[in-house]
Amino acid sequence: MTPMSEPAKPRPLASRLLDSPLARIVIAIAIVMVPFILIQIPLREGPVRVGLEAIFPRPEVRQTVVLLFLSALVLTLYSAYVRWIEKRRVTELAARGALSECAAGLAGGAVLISASVGLLALLGGYEITGSNPWTIVIVPLATMILAGVLEETLFRGIVFRILEKSLGTWIALALSSVLFGALHLANPHASWISALAIMVEAGLLLGAAFLLTRRLWMCMGIHIAWNFGGASIYSVPISGEELKGLFTVAVHGPVWETGGAFGIEASVLSVLVCTAAGIVLLFLALGRGRVILPFWKRAPLAPVLA
Repeated sequence: MTPMSEPAKPRPLASRLLDSPLARIVIAIAIVMVPFILIQIPLREGPVRVGLEAIFPRPEVRQTVVLLFLSALVLTLYSAYVRWIEKRRVTELAARGALSECAAGLAGGAVLISASVGLLALLGGYEITGSNPWTIVIVPLATMILAGVLEETLFRGIVFRILEKSLGTWIALALSSVLFGALHLANPHASWISALAIMVEAGLLLGAAFLLTRRLWMCMGIHIAWNFGGASIYSVPISGEELKGLFTVAVHGPVWETGGAFGIEASVLSVLVCTAAGIVLLFLALGRGRVILPFWKRAPLAPVLA
């Protein structure tokens, strides 16, 4: 006689909460951002700052070291979240392919910002009037590395990836793009037009880069090269922020062409260039079968890519 099977025990509340994409996103962001914010307090004041000043007396060197340390910290905290909460290998930061994918992203981002500025120059809206010492770009490079690492970890590594596992590729791509653009409304000189431009050009491009590789290296490279090339080489505003770059320039023309005070990301030229590149990457990802269906369209126990 076969003994009757016991009824399944209810899963603990904590385990059930972790099944929620929203809960996982909140936990992941908290694990990355809370230490990231708190650790900057001793870096700015107290004995840690004094020690850094003694080791690195030149302010630009000290600032560069701190920014690169914070970039590495973000990746470490994200890896800790994946291992502790999701209990798996951090495949999206795998060493395999890291160098080639990051290099491809850097090259791609450089080409895209150069094409956008080049089109602006062809239309007569961009003119180089002088130059600055090359050392002026050192600290901004470290700043752009941190911005690219942090934003891609949050938006592609956490928001897009976690939403995709539940809601599927297309909904996750749309939601993460909308959120990415909406948060740029907090930037100087932002408007709903600039936010929409970021949603379309950057959300699609960077999301497609992650889809293509299933790793963060390429989208980080694109993000870093775009920001650095625009702000520190071509000296145009990026997301409302204007830095002194390698060249001194004159930018003039209608807002639809230049992007106005928000910068070239709000230009129709950049939207066309980056959206076209995003579509190409998306088709390449589709060719590799990278699309995940939403949970309600999947067969039971269908495997889901991490």
